[in-house]
Amino acid sequence: MKFVVYILLAAILVSLGTGLFYLRRQDAGSEKMLRALQVRVALSIVLIVALVGAYFFGWIEPSAR
Repeated sequence: MKFVVYILLAAILVSLGTGLFYLRRQDAGSEKMLRALQVRVALSIVLIVALVGAYFFGWIEPSAR
């Protein structure tokens, strides 16, 4: 499960960097920047759903500190 979380976080960061790149290079309302935002939001939703699902299936547990 850690591997999936790390991959999703890396993909979110790449999408964030891509959006920043297009923000600096082109118009702020460009189609490519909008696509980067959509991908980042979708990946974030997938990450949250995966974490909640993993918690309910018992694959992960909260820290006992």
